[in-house]
Amino acid sequence: MARAAPKNKVWRVGFYIRLSREDKRGKEESESITNQRLILTDFLAQQDDGGEYIYVDEYVDDGVSGTTDEERESFQRLLADIQKGKINCVIVKNLARSFRNNGDQSYYLGDWFPRNNVRFISLYQQPVDTYKDPQYAQNIAVPVQGVLNEEHARGTSESVRRTLDKKREKGLHIGSFAAYGYMKDPENKNALIIDEEAAEHVRSIFSWFLDGMSKNAIVRKLNGSGILCPAAYKRSKGLKYKNPNADGGNPLWCAASVGNILQNRLYVGDMVQGRYRIKSYKIHVQETVPEEEWFVVENTHQPIIRRADFAHVQELLKKNTRTAPKQENPYLFGGFLRCADCGKAMARSAVKGNVYYYCRTYKDQSKLACTKHRIRHHDLEYGVLYAIRKMVYIAVEFSEMVSRINAVSIQKSRSVRLNEQIAAKKKKLAKIRYYKQEIYQDWKDGEISQEDYRYMQENYERQIETVNDAIHYLNMEKAELERGTDAENSFPSVFGEPEDTGKLTRELLIALVEQIKVYENGNIRIKLKFANEYRRIAEHAPKIHTNSEAI
Repeated sequence: MARAAPKNKVWRVGFYIRLSREDKRGKEESESITNQRLILTDFLAQQDDGGEYIYVDEYVDDGVSGTTDEERESFQRLLADIQKGKINCVIVKNLARSFRNNGDQSYYLGDWFPRNNVRFISLYQQPVDTYKDPQYAQNIAVPVQGVLNEEHARGTSESVRRTLDKKREKGLHIGSFAAYGYMKDPENKNALIIDEEAAEHVRSIFSWFLDGMSKNAIVRKLNGSGILCPAAYKRSKGLKYKNPNADGGNPLWCAASVGNILQNRLYVGDMVQGRYRIKSYKIHVQETVPEEEWFVVENTHQPIIRRADFAHVQELLKKNTRTAPKQENPYLFGGFLRCADCGKAMARSAVKGNVYYYCRTYKDQSKLACTKHRIRHHDLEYGVLYAIRKMVYIAVEFSEMVSRINAVSIQKSRSVRLNEQIAAKKKKLAKIRYYKQEIYQDWKDGEISQEDYRYMQENYERQIETVNDAIHYLNMEKAELERGTDAENSFPSVFGEPEDTGKLTRELLIALVEQIKVYENGNIRIKLKFANEYRRIAEHAPKIHTNSEAI
């Protein structure tokens, strides 16, 4: 039974107001912070039940989900003020403003608020006043409303996720901030354009790494030059960017940030999204998504880095490139050496002016698990250089081989491969054209805005142009093949002239060598990058018997 507040009852009132992310996207004025504030203020002004109502403060969570307490800073502040005795009456527009998790609603209404002697008032949907009608808070209608609110949150979350996934599939950028090196297009929030100031530093990072600098050496160079790290740079541009790992007075570059840039496909013009996701609408914890589930759309924006350079960098990143003490460049054989028996990397050790390599399993784990596989640096360098020189001389004779190959079946094989590639490109072209037609219907059905439609239409037109260019060049290659094999091939050109291989350098290793295996007896086995191409040629030139892989 309802009861009136006694005249001497003093209520210290706090308004709780929340605007969810979904409310912000929908821009519904009925749920706006201003509207909620007016409703609560009017209600408080109309109270004439004899109690004394003292407005203390309002607690506003702007753009925050109601399904979790931890992310709602103002809600946490409200609870703290209640425990301090500053607030003993909380007023909200409706239950959904405070709770969209039915379990939390039951906990606070049935336990936490009563234990802390708090009066809770909700004005709409299922009106609740735990002081005037304490029994109604336990009425079946209230938990039912809590279930409905939770179901609404789940449905809304799924709807938003589907909408965002559809945009990701079409290559639209949906992040709050553009990656370092890019900025959001002022004319299209879902498109990226190059930020030249930051892009220049991205190009430098790739260039330095390709020149042999380690990630730590790049970090020292960037910080020593006073170049702002991505987080600090975004803040310097007036963006409200938050990064838990970069918070502080003066965030700096670190190896992780350099590594992330070197591995980001965005810089070759591909949109890569969906690498992380929130676990569920209730559990706001970010989890990593397997790479095969990412949303990747090629050629959506202007590249900063050439694809060939990016691919080269990815190869280098797979290698263990330890840097020599107080040096900027990695060791000569860093990342190339493997034990032929256990497969582990080789350890480097300097003894009395000489450098040796040992099996890491034997050296660091157990002398019973493997053997030494010891080899001196000088002998290793000599053996590898000898193998590369042999390949150089073979490459010089390559043009002569080509004239023989023109008369054999490899020409037919290449023609078949080119026809398959042309057919695949034409299939891709038809698919892109289908998507281009499909977005028109999406626009008409109201699933995407006119702005998004225009951007996606332009994006598909760019993709169509790119594929048409690829088909054109494949047709040119096919026509050239029919006239005769081109002697200018990547296999010989990368080796250069015999005079260029007087000294073994890391650049030469990176360009030519995949891996070097070291055997217990001191023998080595070198896997060259062009071994397969060499074999293909050698099959059609039987007089050549050199083994390009085993030295």
